[in-house]
Amino acid sequence: MDVLKLLREKDGCSQDELAKRLGVSRQTIIKYERNCASVPMHTIRQLSEIFDVPIETFTNGKIPATPAYNILPQTVEKLEGELRIDIPQENVNKFKEVLLYVLEKVGAKSNVGQTVLYKLLYFIDFDYYELYEKQLIGAKYIKNHHGPTPVDFTRIVEQMIESNELEVIKTKHFNYDQTKYLPRRRANIQVLSDSEITHIDVVLRKHSDKNASELSDYSHKDIPWIATEERQCIPYEAVFYRTPETSVREYSIIGRNHAPLRG
Repeated sequence: MDVLKLLREKDGCSQDELAKRLGVSRQTIIKYERNCASVPMHTIRQLSEIFDVPIETFTNGKIPATPAYNILPQTVEKLEGELRIDIPQENVNKFKEVLLYVLEKVGAKSNVGQTVLYKLLYFIDFDYYELYEKQLIGAKYIKNHHGPTPVDFTRIVEQMIESNELEVIKTKHFNYDQTKYLPRRRANIQVLSDSEITHIDVVLRKHSDKNASELSDYSHKDIPWIATEERQCIPYEAVFYRTPETSVREYSIIGRNHAPLRG
C-alpha cells in the first residue's frame, strides 16, 4: 500500500509509532506497506482518522489533491514549544466552562465522542450568532473533510487535562475508535447568562442524540461550511445566508437571503 507509506512519511510518523496507534506490530505495518498483506476495513477506518483523509484514499490508492485539516491531538502545531491559543483569554475561560457544561449534560451518552463534541460546539456558537448577532464562545472553526473543527479545542483541552479539570479516555463505539472526555469538576455557570444556558440546552436537545456521521452530514448542509474553502476559518457572518434547513432564526421574506441590517 504505497499510499500508506507516503502518508506516514509525510506526517513524520515512524512505523513503530503507527503500529502502536493501530495496536499492531511493526512487522504488520511493513507488510501493509509492501502489499504483502491485505488491510482490514476496520484498520482502513483507523488510518482514515489518523491521517484525516477519506476512506477512499486507501481503497483507490490516491491521495487527495488538498489534504484535510488534521484534527488529531498528536499533530497540533506548537510554536516555539509553547501552546498558542488564538482566541482571547476571556473566551478561553468561557470555552472551558461551556465544554464542561456540555459534558455534564450529554458527555455520558455513548455517541458523544470528540467528533460529536466538535459539531455541538460549532452549532452552539454559530446558532447563537445567527439568533443574537453576537458571540457566545467566539471560537474559530476550520473546514475539514469531517465538518467544522474548533481550531483551539486540542490546545485548550491539553491545558484542562494538565490542570486536572478534564480526563480523556479512549474507547470503542460500534467497533470504531472513540475519544471521550470526562469532566473532573463542575462547570462554573456563573460565566454564562441565562439566555446562553437556555440556548446551549436547546442545541443539546436538538443534536446530542445524533451520531458522528449524522452530525457531520448535517453540518455539511450548513451554508457557512459550504461557502468556506478547505482548511480555512468558517466566517460567522455566513450564518445570515443559511437555508431554512439549518437556520434557527425567523426572517422576513424580503430579508431571507440578506444579512440583517445593524443599527
